[in-house]
Amino acid sequence: MKNITVTVDDDTYRRARIKAAAEDTSVSAVVRRFLIDFAASETEFEQLKREEKELRAQISTFRAADRLSRDDIHARRGK
Repeated sequence: MKNITVTVDDDTYRRARIKAAAEDTSVSAVVRRFLIDFAASETEFEQLKREEKELRAQISTFRAADRLSRDDIHARRGK
């Protein structure tokens, strides 16, 4: 396990200690939980990749023959 040093201004530390105490925990535990969540969260790329995979899984049937003709597409736009 690694120890880290974080520097914050006195007022921020005082408010963090008060809030942590109200939640019956420590500032170190709050920072530890934040870093665990932060490190485990998806990057934007990972999120987009996962969403793409989910969307592709929803497409059950797709055939090129089901495509509309060019005339049908333009006819639909006029409606």
